[in-house]
Amino acid sequence: MAERVVLITGAASGFGAGAAQAFAAQGARLVLCDIDEQGLIGLAETLRDSGAQVLARRIDVTDETAQSALIAATLAHFGQLDVAINNAGLGQPFTPLSKTEAKDFDRIVAVNARGVFLGMKHQIPPMQAAGSGVILNIASAAGLTGAGHLAAYAAAKHAVVGLTRAAADELARHNIRVNALCPAFAETPLFAEMADRFASHTGEDAAQSRSRITARVPMGRVATVAEVVQAMLWTCDPANSFMTGQALAIDGGLTAI
Repeated sequence: MAERVVLITGAASGFGAGAAQAFAAQGARLVLCDIDEQGLIGLAETLRDSGAQVLARRIDVTDETAQSALIAATLAHFGQLDVAINNAGLGQPFTPLSKTEAKDFDRIVAVNARGVFLGMKHQIPPMQAAGSGVILNIASAAGLTGAGHLAAYAAAKHAVVGLTRAAADELARHNIRVNALCPAFAETPLFAEMADRFASHTGEDAAQSRSRITARVPMGRVATVAEVVQAMLWTCDPANSFMTGQALAIDGGLTAI
């Protein structure tokens, strides 16, 4: 990854922050964005202190003007875009489909699906001009299976898988690989928030809620961020040059049952 320019959305925490640190350790030049400006600035400063080149921008991924401006800033600053990781995402409270508010559905789909669509729309042209590139979209195991009480989230993540496969078909002839990663439960702020919401839904305490969630995973635990980041690195590795259009489950066996 030395000297490659890697763009990561949702970079302030979770998989995004872990990926930023891992790609920086491999010599990548980073473009980081998040709606959490304070967290983003802190991460960027830490990475710069360790010697990484970092361009950081606060954006809302649902805003097409902001997505376009991010790519323009990337090209102005680094002159290229080699890898784009569309990681920004939003969770959902546990809610029966029949009680899910339309406004909540729209917001979840806007961030999790529209945000990926807009990212790819503006990431693709400079990659086509360069004759190569890698796009990795962070979906979810919920994008491969059903997810009761998380219908809006599952619908959005299924959309991410569909966008990934359609783009891979379009872009293979341009030497641009497009894949999706589909993690299940992992040690991220989003999972902690989900566990708290599940506890509120069931009336259990946080520990009971967490145990109930992890009991569904055949390996009996959730993933670490490092485990998911390792898969992100491998998927984007230039040596992994013949894989495109795939939705890879990193889920402890959850989707195998």
